[in-house]
Amino acid sequence: MRVLSGVQSSGTLHLGNYLGAMKQHLELQQENECLFFIANYHSLTTVQEPERHRALTHDVALDYLALGLDPGRASLFRQSDVPEVTELAWILSTVTGMGLLERATSYKDKVAKGISPTMGLFCYPVLMAADILIYRSDVVPVGKDQVQHIEMAQDMAGYFNQTFGRPVLKRPEARLNEAPIVPGIDGQKMSKSYGNAINLFDPPEQTRKRIMSIKTDSTPVEAPKNPDACNVFALYRLMASRQESMALEARYRAGGMGYGEAKKALAEVFERVLGPARERRVRLEQDPSYVEDVLQASARRARAIAREVMAEVRDACGLVSGKDTHR
Repeated sequence: MRVLSGVQSSGTLHLGNYLGAMKQHLELQQENECLFFIANYHSLTTVQEPERHRALTHDVALDYLALGLDPGRASLFRQSDVPEVTELAWILSTVTGMGLLERATSYKDKVAKGISPTMGLFCYPVLMAADILIYRSDVVPVGKDQVQHIEMAQDMAGYFNQTFGRPVLKRPEARLNEAPIVPGIDGQKMSKSYGNAINLFDPPEQTRKRIMSIKTDSTPVEAPKNPDACNVFALYRLMASRQESMALEARYRAGGMGYGEAKKALAEVFERVLGPARERRVRLEQDPSYVEDVLQASARRARAIAREVMAEVRDACGLVSGKDTHR
């Protein structure tokens, strides 16, 4: 099974990225053909300082490798290293109605939050569909808020195949993970743009400070508390073992425990789970050539697939290149 997913290089990666996507990616690499790309074309909708854009792209690669991505099992590459994806995006745009894009909830949400409504933002689903379809992906692991984009990719594959009378593009399927929405310190979905994130690899003391600032209610220490309504417990349950979660849940319901104690428990499990990866990341930072080698080798594998698919796409469309006319 071929698995495809991407992560935007638009800011420092945080716990929501890990629990909502990266953790599942790393698990899937054990038994599947996995292609993971750093979405640096997509991130141009929000990051337009060249040096910062390059640095953030490199940081995503560092984060994945530190967390355990195995270059021998999975491909990790820059979106921009496979130019065929933008060619396919243009072709898809010629068979996709504007009405489909106007229904995109992510576009409406971002504009409502003050992001400039550029054509890049509006056409984001077309490029995302190209990302998926160019590799004939079977499964795309996503959070609940991204399911619409997979459905749009399915529609675009259908539009192309119907328009040109060939089943060239494969219908992908979404795969939801166990953490479709990860709460931030304010209870909203954790997001870079909301300023409510807990970064993956901040120094331990800074991470602990963020965890201790998670918003809770004013229930007294001695009173029972509802774990299902607590942002601290929601994060703890996603990181701790089932036995640990059950034990903390029992303490919530029994009363006699303050939220501060629950936050300390979350900080401890965070450090246990991600502390070793932080140390690996420090070591990887000292070897930038290794990181670049991984990206380039992976891009070669990904582009080989993309070129095969684009050859069929061009043929279906009747696109002729110079080399074709001289055979």
